[in-house]
Amino acid sequence: MTDELDIAHFEQVLNQQLDEWLQLEETRADSTGVVKLDQTSTGRLSRMDAMQQQALAKDRAARAKLEITRLKAALERCRDGHYGYCVDCDEVINPRRLELNPTALRCIRCESEAGN
Repeated sequence: MTDELDIAHFEQVLNQQLDEWLQLEETRADSTGVVKLDQTSTGRLSRMDAMQQQALAKDRAARAKLEITRLKAALERCRDGHYGYCVDCDEVINPRRLELNPTALRCIRCESEAGN
């Protein structure tokens, strides 16, 4: 049934997205470090702003890590012949769904039954 899906196309899409997330993660690595007080700004608000920026950067880093994990798992499924099959019912996931979410694990029916 994998001939219904263009696995090479989806593998290319997944690799492209993985590269983008890895680049983002690399460029954001500096923003999650120790909060340094901007000496040109004074007071408690500048420190609070810096801490808030750090928290946002950490949230973005966590999301990037999750997306990278999902993309790597999808690429592994491409390699082992399981990509594009629902993990619950083992039916082929609609290619249009995979275009929108190439890391999808479930078909629309099983995803809605799972309540996600």
